[in-house]
Amino acid sequence: MDGRQRFLKHSLQLRLSLALSLAILLVATLAGVFSYVSAYDEALELQDRSLRQVAALYMRQGITFHYGASQATAAGDDEETRIVIQRLADGAQASHGDDSQLPLPIPASVSDGLSTVVVGNEPFRVLVEQDAAGTRFVVAQEIDSRNREARSSAWRALLPFAILFPILLLVVADLIRKLFRPVALLAAMLDSREDQDLRPIDDQALASEIRPFVHAINRLLERVARTLEGQKRFVADAAHELRTPLTALSLQAEGFESEALSVRAQAQWLQLRRGISRSRKLVEQLLALAGAQLGAPPTGTVSVHGMCRLVLEDLMPLVEQKQLDIGVEGADMELLIREVDLRAVIKNLVENAIRHAPEGGVVLVQTGATAGVAHLSVRDNGPGIAPQEWERVFDPFYRGQENGQEGAGLGLSIVRNIVQRTGGTIDVGFADPLRQQGWMVRLGWPQ
Repeated sequence: MDGRQRFLKHSLQLRLSLALSLAILLVATLAGVFSYVSAYDEALELQDRSLRQVAALYMRQGITFHYGASQATAAGDDEETRIVIQRLADGAQASHGDDSQLPLPIPASVSDGLSTVVVGNEPFRVLVEQDAAGTRFVVAQEIDSRNREARSSAWRALLPFAILFPILLLVVADLIRKLFRPVALLAAMLDSREDQDLRPIDDQALASEIRPFVHAINRLLERVARTLEGQKRFVADAAHELRTPLTALSLQAEGFESEALSVRAQAQWLQLRRGISRSRKLVEQLLALAGAQLGAPPTGTVSVHGMCRLVLEDLMPLVEQKQLDIGVEGADMELLIREVDLRAVIKNLVENAIRHAPEGGVVLVQTGATAGVAHLSVRDNGPGIAPQEWERVFDPFYRGQENGQEGAGLGLSIVRNIVQRTGGTIDVGFADPLRQQGWMVRLGWPQ
């Protein structure tokens, strides 16, 4: 019940539907009451006119009255709905006191015109007139039947309201739903955007009441874009500034290579070289990450096999050091992506596979296209990664719980950033799912 009340309180569409429905119900009720009363009065007035028409027919035709002892009943005659016409003076001669026989015992004191007279405990509507000879006569009808016919006519007048009211409620509900559809489409469009997509929202198809809210969102997106742009440029500038002193330290450390050092100094010098190498690698990856985030749109297509050859030439010393079996399989593809982005993607994936493959292991790069999607996968036969870490491996600086390899933990983060920005998808898993061994990263781009 609390959830329903909160939904009713915060749902503008539901509140508007209920308010309009109540307003329609109130108007329909008032209109129905007015129509019922009007139709009821009009039915009674119509029956009064029928009495006047019967009186006019009598005076025009000169009908004579005859009250037989046994009165025949015509087909379709109804005692309750019949109209009776007689001389007013004949009522005083009636030997009965009810309306079972003619003439009706109507008192002669009834005034001319329309009035209500009780005959035998039954109310009658009577019209008293004078004919050309000055004889007063009366036209009478039982009031209960008149009222019943009037009520039936009034209820029939309400039938259109009973039919149109639910139809109108459905039309209003459907109209409100359609009017709010642009808001739902706007929400779906925002949900489908990528994380880095901070373009302003197009408000041309939106109602004027929603545009101020959309303009506020656009201004917020603009501020967020400026903030992110500043952060990305700060990372790029910081990495550039760090590259120079690290290069100088590397040159100074290399100067000690020709010097005669003690065993302890030699060990410290090796640790220094490794630290400088890790720092330079971190700076290069930070520059690559900043470049991936600030990348411009591609200007043409790039050959995947050609870029794989360039990457393998750069990484061949690492391959030979671990005596790995590395190769590229599958058909070549042309991707609409910047060369620097594709090179960064392949290099990070292959370097990551080389780092985790065992001595004498296998690293395989596979390419191909299925169902209009270009695929690129890199796999190794290393120990693999536990499934609970598959999502976290894309976080910056995350190196895994059991990872003893060198690295800054930015490689897969750079890959995901570039793939998502270029409209691709990325999946990870075991290279050998049955044995749950090895590691595989599979990328896909729509062709």
